[in-house]
Amino acid sequence: MLTRRDWIRTTAATGAALSLSPRLLRALHRQELISRAIPSSGEEVPIIGLGSSATFRRVAGSGEVEPLGEVLRNFVDRGARVFDTAPSYGDSEEVAGELAAQMGFSERIFWATKVNVARGGSADPAAARAQIEQSFEYFGVDTIDLIQVHNLGDPPTQVGILQELKQEGRIRYLGITSTRKQQYPALAQAMRDYPLDFIGIDYAANNTSAADDIFPIAMDRGIGILVYVPFGRNLFTRASGQELPEWAGEFGATTWAQFFLKFAAAHPAVTCVTPATSNPGHMLDNIGAAMGRLPDEDEQARMVEVVDALPPAPRRRG
Repeated sequence: MLTRRDWIRTTAATGAALSLSPRLLRALHRQELISRAIPSSGEEVPIIGLGSSATFRRVAGSGEVEPLGEVLRNFVDRGARVFDTAPSYGDSEEVAGELAAQMGFSERIFWATKVNVARGGSADPAAARAQIEQSFEYFGVDTIDLIQVHNLGDPPTQVGILQELKQEGRIRYLGITSTRKQQYPALAQAMRDYPLDFIGIDYAANNTSAADDIFPIAMDRGIGILVYVPFGRNLFTRASGQELPEWAGEFGATTWAQFFLKFAAAHPAVTCVTPATSNPGHMLDNIGAAMGRLPDEDEQARMVEVVDALPPAPRRRG
């Protein structure tokens, strides 16, 4: 499958976009990023954050973390805040916490992580608390902004622990995540059963089912949403060699990445979109999606039509 990195190397349109990065840098310094309010508190966060799944980790065999430091610097210096991670993402928490401490960014980041020690449907409370304490140690902060129960792992046990931590002031928000459509009924029930501040869920221009099944519940109950996998599973592959629609410039999208991100952020239920990257240039490109304006409903419908018309992804051999 063609990755975003491969696509950028081979697509002239993207190459032209990256050549504009000095202009983008100047614009990012001049403009404030579009923000959304967290429903349960009114606190505003920029609509574009940073994910870390499969990206924030040391280079095998070397221990090196470059260029992740530059990614984090671009992220924080340009005004973004929400960094999403999880203990299951390898050494992501440790690497991000280490870099943030080295650069003095620890208190400027909205730390969003997860807990899940459920095995066979049940979670050991002691193991869950130990996992959470490890996250505190990695981040080097007294208060973690958000901890979510990862993939609906034993909510009665693990949400209960998070509620205690929130009452103690050790975490500010709590939530639950699910990245599988088969879990949507259980996620919907959890949203009704527990006092959640957030959910985390996949949503993209080629994966919109959450907007029908989950988003209305979130809006009705005042639950914020972190969006995962906003580039879908194959959108860059399908967009390879395709020209970005000229009308995308009307809402400030100058690259396919910004086109996809602006779509994901445009739904009013969405609080923040957290694309993962280990590339400093991609980080700047992504933040550009929080500039200008977001597409309206008619434009979002046109964006889905564009994505539906993209060539299918090549089938994998083997």
